[in-house]
Amino acid sequence: MFKAQLNKLKEQVTNTELSAGFNQLSTLTLDVIKNINQGDLPRWQQAYENLPNLTTELIDLRADAITVSGSCNDNQKQQLLTSLETLIPWRKGPFSLFDVEIDAEWRSDMKWQRLLDSLPDLTYKTVLDVGCGNGYYLLKMAAYQPQVLLGIEPGILQHVQFWAVQKYAQTMATMLPLKIQQVPKSFPYFDVVFSMGVLYHRKSPIEHIEHLKGLLKPKGELILETLVVEGDAQTCLVPGQRYAQMRNVWFLPSVEMLSQWLDRLGFKHTTVIDESYTTLTEQRATDWMRFHSLAEFLNKDQSKTIEGHPPPRRVIIRCQK
Repeated sequence: MFKAQLNKLKEQVTNTELSAGFNQLSTLTLDVIKNINQGDLPRWQQAYENLPNLTTELIDLRADAITVSGSCNDNQKQQLLTSLETLIPWRKGPFSLFDVEIDAEWRSDMKWQRLLDSLPDLTYKTVLDVGCGNGYYLLKMAAYQPQVLLGIEPGILQHVQFWAVQKYAQTMATMLPLKIQQVPKSFPYFDVVFSMGVLYHRKSPIEHIEHLKGLLKPKGELILETLVVEGDAQTCLVPGQRYAQMRNVWFLPSVEMLSQWLDRLGFKHTTVIDESYTTLTEQRATDWMRFHSLAEFLNKDQSKTIEGHPPPRRVIIRCQK
């Protein structure tokens, strides 16, 4: 399936500027595939192979849940449910596949709604989503008919979840198992780049933003979503070993400091689309993600993380190269 994604992407990039960089992406991806060391992959692939062949009658990418519906008898529905449950945990969603409701840990539709009114024009554009998870946002973007729609994501389970949804949704979205660190720093082939929930995981956040800039065409647009703290241009939280139980959180700047970083790196027309705290409605444990979630990461009155840091607050910024 990884190679099928490459073939699909190759078809999309024909007659686009990204065709000049396709061979690099292909080589990188084939190298990653050869070295995948994920013991659960055969089980996940079998779950994908066991998905029933169903006839899709309706696809709704604009509803809160990515929705695919059609004829599905009781035996097929049980087969579908069993395969999808094998792919637990589902972190992003929701999805509704032939009345099987996947209530993921994150109500990702809530973030999408906060972004929607300021979404760049994606029609016939070349679009990249960095750290795209299981492709929930890619599927949302597919409704706007970009010319090329690519997500990169190192997590292998997320790819199999994406394949499972795509078996029925059949959108033009593609995913490759790459980290952004593996993509050349000068790769200016995208009209729009999304980086949502990645920046705070990078040890060098300014270097990450500069890398994102290197992926954009001239006047290309960046959607950047990340954790922040309240404060002025001098405010930045550097957590200790953990932040909300996450080990790999390095820098949480204020919005003013983050905007200053973008300005120093040459971005223009920086606009704060949204700034809001993450609630227990938006992130929580469910039957489809049975581990600890936000409720266990905050203190009793939800005023701080359990480590004593400010609670999760996120910003969405739009800016232009």
